[in-house]
Amino acid sequence: MIYLDILIATGASLFFLAVVFIPMEKVFPARAGQPIFRAEWILDLCYFLGQYLLWSGLVLSCLLYFNEALQQVVPQAFQQWIQKQPAWLQAIEVVVLSDFIIYWGHRLQHKVDFLWRFHKVHHSTKSLDWLAAHREHPIDSIYTIGLINLPAFLLGFDLYAIVMFIAFRGIWAIYIHSNVRLELGPLKKLIGSPDLHHWHHDLERDRGNYANISPLMDVLFGTYVCPNSEPEKLGIKEDFSQTYVGQLLQPFFPKAIWRWITKR
Repeated sequence: MIYLDILIATGASLFFLAVVFIPMEKVFPARAGQPIFRAEWILDLCYFLGQYLLWSGLVLSCLLYFNEALQQVVPQAFQQWIQKQPAWLQAIEVVVLSDFIIYWGHRLQHKVDFLWRFHKVHHSTKSLDWLAAHREHPIDSIYTIGLINLPAFLLGFDLYAIVMFIAFRGIWAIYIHSNVRLELGPLKKLIGSPDLHHWHHDLERDRGNYANISPLMDVLFGTYVCPNSEPEKLGIKEDFSQTYVGQLLQPFFPKAIWRWITKR
């Protein structure tokens, strides 16, 4: 019965996201004329189904383990002091700290070759839309979601108490990958937007725009990129598998061994 519930939830999520984002992409397109069933959409659908049907349980288990481990390290007196603060102040602290940590964690994903092995799965897409947002290696998901929620764990929030925060982050990630362009004017330096994140997916590995919800970290640390156009090319320069299983497996192997495996 539980498997049926998961299948229904997956189908409902796919329908909801399609109903919300496809009209937005048609009315406010960043790349006009990009079809719904673009090249690689089947591969990205595999990632969507994989996240919901296979990997979400693994990611949640790792988060629970991570949260329990931190509870034994962080002094309870510190967490109790934090929790005595007003709820609005705690929320601001969590969001600001989360953006700071994920900013530097994201920059490391682009600088450190071992982390890039898994993160480049996400960057391998040559087209961006709401479905492409789900192209993410499960190891990369554990790393990213763990860092995003690290401040909440350190401050003593129960994982289930921040489920709405986690859900918002997920929807936000889909939004900034969508094929949407909305002009925000001066607010663009305060609020993230798809066009900023599209430049992060530029063919150049270190283009910039590493921040999550707000681009303030990019502004502060000199990695803010905001041309008044879309990138000419998206993706990565490296040779990379074009299959779902291949993209999941390739990051675990050195280049020479992977070439040997695929040539057999």
